[in-house]
Amino acid sequence: MTMTYQGTTALITGASSGLGAEFAGRFAAQGADLVLVARRADRLEALAQELRGKHGVAVTVLPMDLGQPGAGRALAAELSSRGITVDTLVNNAGFGTRGPFAGEDPDVVASEIALNVSALVDITRAFLPELLASGKGALVNVASTAAFQPIPGMAVYGATKAFVLSFTEAVAHETKDSGLRVLALCPGATRTEFFEVLGSESAAVGIMQTSEQVVETALKALGGKATPASVVSGWANRVAAGFAQRLPRALTVAIAARAVQD
Repeated sequence: MTMTYQGTTALITGASSGLGAEFAGRFAAQGADLVLVARRADRLEALAQELRGKHGVAVTVLPMDLGQPGAGRALAAELSSRGITVDTLVNNAGFGTRGPFAGEDPDVVASEIALNVSALVDITRAFLPELLASGKGALVNVASTAAFQPIPGMAVYGATKAFVLSFTEAVAHETKDSGLRVLALCPGATRTEFFEVLGSESAAVGIMQTSEQVVETALKALGGKATPASVVSGWANRVAAGFAQRLPRALTVAIAARAVQD
């Protein structure tokens, strides 16, 4: 069955730029109303105005710091108070840190785990019942090719994305008999603001993709007859992820360590 988003509502986190903004544009083009969530209110509102004018859809802007405890429940309560029901959820918010773990800032690491893991789980739990009740949309959790092996030099980031992949594949199995399509999207290096936040492009392993290419991969996976529990964007990334799963663990760790060195 081909996915159609006309007349549905999609909630997208980390929507102010990159993959989140691209998902917003693609869903709006197919007639979905939107709820856009991120910290930067000005960027969200600019995107919302553009999409309202271009596609004639309703766009709700909610500036929020999703790294705070209970963010998912607070978000669900706010939308419920506005009478907004969500059919599709894209958990895209997240960031990475880089460097030897012993030297990382504990507060930044805690924020990284809170946003990449805790917020994603809390938001998914808050909205999953209504996603299942709707059965017309999808749950997309943005993982990474970093999920397929430990990443020395990006130990926490890699571990958070391994969690996202494992968690999403489990939820996909739990909900396989529903109409909801559940997907862990695993991009490799993507031309977004991720590397600006990271502070270096030296960790950009492989062929850099665009946000358009990554989101197209997700939409194709969702639009097929049977949605896979996870998908890797880009043929080179798929090959690398396949090798990472088949090679001896110690070798994949050593290769990953060399790949992200300056």
